[in-house]
Amino acid sequence: MKNQMKLSIVTVGILSVLNVNAAEDLSSMFSEGKTSGQIREFSISRSMDYSAPTTENYTRSANAIGGYLKFETAAYSGLSLGAALYTTNGFLLGEDKATNKEVDPTLLGKDNESYSILGEAYLQYKAGNTTFKGGRQLLDTPMAGSDDARMLPNLFEAYLVINTDIADTTLIGGHVTKFAQGTFGRAYAGGILSATSGYSAVDSKNQVGDFVNMGDYAIGESTGGVSVASATYTGVKNLKLQLWDYYAHDILNAVYAQADYSWKCLLSDNVKPYASAQLIKEDDVGDKYAGSVNGLYWAAKVGAKIENFDASVAYSATSENDASEAATANAIITPWGGMPAFTQGMVTRHMFLAGTKATKLAASYNWKAFGPNLSTTLYYVNFDMAENNGYTYDDASESGFDVIYSPAMVKNLQLRVRANYADDFNVAQTTGYTTSWDEYRFIANYNF
Repeated sequence: MKNQMKLSIVTVGILSVLNVNAAEDLSSMFSEGKTSGQIREFSISRSMDYSAPTTENYTRSANAIGGYLKFETAAYSGLSLGAALYTTNGFLLGEDKATNKEVDPTLLGKDNESYSILGEAYLQYKAGNTTFKGGRQLLDTPMAGSDDARMLPNLFEAYLVINTDIADTTLIGGHVTKFAQGTFGRAYAGGILSATSGYSAVDSKNQVGDFVNMGDYAIGESTGGVSVASATYTGVKNLKLQLWDYYAHDILNAVYAQADYSWKCLLSDNVKPYASAQLIKEDDVGDKYAGSVNGLYWAAKVGAKIENFDASVAYSATSENDASEAATANAIITPWGGMPAFTQGMVTRHMFLAGTKATKLAASYNWKAFGPNLSTTLYYVNFDMAENNGYTYDDASESGFDVIYSPAMVKNLQLRVRANYADDFNVAQTTGYTTSWDEYRFIANYNF
């Protein structure tokens, strides 16, 4: 009995010591953690121009302030935790803020209301060259991404394993179960335009700020989510190769491939040419909830950097539909924020509609040699539209500029002015009436 009591006392003592030490270690995870975030102010104004005599032109605008606040613990035996709160809050909105003819919908939530969301809440574990990350998180992959074009990005519930054991190679495998649409998706109203522009085919206006099943969001049918695998190789100097596969259960399988290469110009060391190619192949799978899908997209881009100047030209083509096929048949369906196309505009993303041939010209200059931390970009993209694409019935184009300035006197502050001018974004089939616009944006980002 005495021996049992002694053993119990010793056991309790050992457990007490272990618990104290564990508590101290767990406590240091949080005390040595890191807080970061971004404060963002976004103002936008779009003037709509309709050629139809019975449709009134209008200008809609919006202002919002928000961003995110994130906390990441230090690692304890390879284990760490992270969480981030995202928020957008409108101000100086119109009197009838739920009306999209008065208030631009892309900065806010449902009915143009402010909202907040626990956008990240994950567990991460590292062992050697392998990392596991599971839970709510930010993803940026070719066919599933944050698409952070307005106030809040798209977010995901995903479970991923990343390994770098093979030299110059990164392998990723995992499964994505839920999607929380960010604010930009509210630019669309569902249908083929939305589904080929990165968002839901059924409802992108109201499915914002909530984590929902991947299939429910995309096509209104609950599915088993999206399984993903990828390999990225950088073992050859100046060459990067990547291959991704996305298996969206009962919807489609998407294969994405990209190659990027740069080299030295033989005529001048100041000129650095580069070239890239990309390919997307989609096929319906399982119950085919999106209908028949058999899309093929390819693109190529060439350009050159001359000191602080960069110019490029890109061309893409998407497989065509015939008159008997649904709009989705040969289009590229990308309902979870993936938007890797070389030929996308700032807003216009018609290159994934069936039969589109697109050409993009772009030039940028970094003015740091003259003192200011300033960069400017100009671009023009033309979309040669085919029949039977399900949305528009004539060619479209978009031009625009992007100016980014980081003042030296305020560290971590970025000021940005952007504009896009969309011509014939939509052309009605029977009347030929067009929809165009001029859009201006001002964005201030402060990172900490």
